[in-house]
Amino acid sequence: MRILTLFFATLLGSLQGVSATTARPLPVGSACITMPASNPITAFTYKPSGYVNGPLLVVFHGVDRNAEEYRNHAISMAEKFKVMVVAPQFDQRRFTSERYQRGGVLLKGKAQPQAQWTYTIVHRLVAHVRDIEGRPELPYYLIGHSAGGQFLARMAAFSPGEASRIVVANPSSLLFPTREMPYGYGFGGLPPHLSSDEVLRSYLASPLTLYLGTGDTAAIANFDDSSTAMLQGQSRVERGRACFTMARKLAAKKKWAFNWRKIETRGVGHSAPEMFAAKEVKVALFGGTPGSNRAATRHLHQIGPPTARLHRPATAKETPAPQALLALQAKLWTPPTPSKFR
Repeated sequence: MRILTLFFATLLGSLQGVSATTARPLPVGSACITMPASNPITAFTYKPSGYVNGPLLVVFHGVDRNAEEYRNHAISMAEKFKVMVVAPQFDQRRFTSERYQRGGVLLKGKAQPQAQWTYTIVHRLVAHVRDIEGRPELPYYLIGHSAGGQFLARMAAFSPGEASRIVVANPSSLLFPTREMPYGYGFGGLPPHLSSDEVLRSYLASPLTLYLGTGDTAAIANFDDSSTAMLQGQSRVERGRACFTMARKLAAKKKWAFNWRKIETRGVGHSAPEMFAAKEVKVALFGGTPGSNRAATRHLHQIGPPTARLHRPATAKETPAPQALLALQAKLWTPPTPSKFR
């Protein structure tokens, strides 16, 4: 009986190996794939007809959980830049706002093991595409709009992986590099291993682009108007500018590497198709990347010594941060009292 059990186990392993190695590459045009897992993830894909060894672009949908639509919005980028597009679907039933926009780092106020964060799904999806394409070193870029931008902003802080660039477009709130705001507006209330100076330094070294539409000034489309969010700014574009300002000042003060960019597209409001079609999206994704980011961002605890070299992108004229945030900047490293997180 034991011999038969070993035989069937070996046969099953062989069949699984054949299945993995003979999986077909993504087809040209629009398609849909399911990533094998105990809890399968569906992703909508697009490969342009002229695609030859280009990078992968992973696209993250907004609060409507409309991954197929976002894949369609991204076809213009796929054709223009000759990249493969994959847009994973994070359904509302399995991925509440705690698990999607905030990545599952905290659930009901309790820090979760890294293996349970939603970001691990992204890393597995990239590995799956690399496997079926037969390209283990396939470079990849991440872009998310609105709720998808929130997801990626927090991913840049805690689990950036090997992404060449993480583009956060028009998020309703951002993760400011301060412990004086509660998570997910800042790092307050997180355990030390998720909120230390080392984590903040890694966050500022991540290849993050804040991609802002200057017309995104209206409180529409699930705009976060909570008291803490309003401290970040009165609109999405104002919050993006304020977050960038705080991050740049902190990096300069601490003499930390700063690999963020801020790119603005004039007049565009809260619209994923317009943000993806704007000419500035090329710079947001591919332009002016300051060196190789992999060594600095592969893991938040595996980073080299700090450097005083700062990388500031060419962007629109700076706007001052809201007064409340300027006050936070002035006392950035004053230990917060527990009452601030009630």
